[in-house]
Amino acid sequence: MTTWQGWHRFATTDPPAPPRPGDPPRSTEERLAYHSSFVTIRTPAISQLATQVRTLMILGRHQQTTARPSLIVTGPAAAGKTTALLHVGRACHLAHTRKNPAPPGSAHATTPVAYVLVPPGATAKTLITEFARYLSIPVTARMTQTQITDAVCHTYTAAGVQLVLIDEIHRLNPRTTTGAQTADLLKDLTERLPATFVYAGINVTDTPLFSGTRGAQLAGRATLITCGPLPARHGTRHPFRDVITAIENNLDLTNHKPGTLPRHTAYLHQRTAGRIGSLTRLIRQAAITAIHDGTERITKAALDTIRLDHLAETHHRPRTRSR
Repeated sequence: MTTWQGWHRFATTDPPAPPRPGDPPRSTEERLAYHSSFVTIRTPAISQLATQVRTLMILGRHQQTTARPSLIVTGPAAAGKTTALLHVGRACHLAHTRKNPAPPGSAHATTPVAYVLVPPGATAKTLITEFARYLSIPVTARMTQTQITDAVCHTYTAAGVQLVLIDEIHRLNPRTTTGAQTADLLKDLTERLPATFVYAGINVTDTPLFSGTRGAQLAGRATLITCGPLPARHGTRHPFRDVITAIENNLDLTNHKPGTLPRHTAYLHQRTAGRIGSLTRLIRQAAITAIHDGTERITKAALDTIRLDHLAETHHRPRTRSR
C-alpha cells in the first residue's frame, strides 16, 4: 500500500463481509479466507481518530500561512494503530472519490490519500524518496534532496492529496543529525502541502520525537490519540467485552453459540492484556482451528491451545516465586 496503485486497490476493494441471514453457506475455503482477513472492528480509537481527522481536514482546508494541525496515533505494539490508520484512510478515500469522481475519459482517479512508511534508519533523502515512490515520481541518483522535495510538493499538490498518513514514525530520532534533518523535512512538508498529516508509531511520547525544540514544535501542532489496551471496565461501560461481542457476531462458524466468548471476558483480557491486535488474532486463529478440526465452535479449552504473539505470551506467563 506504499504505492498509489496498491493503496487504490486496498481502498476500493470491498472489505471482508460477515455472513448475513438467508445467505447460502460458504465453502470451507471461503470461510478460512474470511477469518484470515476478517472484518475491522470499530474500536473507540478508530471512532476518535475518524472524528478528529474529519475535523482537522475542515479546519486546515483554508489555512495558508502556517502548517496545518496534525494528529499522532500512539500506543504499544499490537494495540491497533495501523488498523485505525488504514481504516480512516480508506473511509476518507471513498468519501472523496464519491464526491469527486474522475472525469469521463480520464485515465487517472483522484488521489486524496497518501500512505508512507518511515524506512528503518531513515534520512531526509530516503524518506522523501518514499513520498516520491508512492506517486511514481521519477527520481535519479543525481537528484538532490531539495530537487526531490520540490517534485513531491508539486506533484502531491497537483494530484489533490488531502490526507497524508505516515506510519512507523517512532523510527525517527531527532537527537541524531540525520534524524533531525528528517524531522525538519516533515515540518517543511506540512507547511508546503495543502494536506492534513497523521502520524502513527509505538509509544511516541516516550521517544525523542517529543523532546527538544523540534519535539516542542511537533507537540504544539499535533493532537495525540492514544490507541492503548482496552480496559475491562470504564465507568459503567465494558469496552473490552463490547469488542469481544462484536468479534463474535462476525464469526462464520456453524456450531458456535452466541454469548460464549463474552462470558470469558476476564480470561481473554488477562491473556491479551487488553490489546485489540492480540485479541483478534487469538479468536481468528481459534476460528480457523475450529473449521479445520470440524468442531465449528470456540470454547475456552480451545482458546487455551492457541499460542499468542510473543508480547502477549510474555505478559500472560505466570510469574514464578524465587526461593
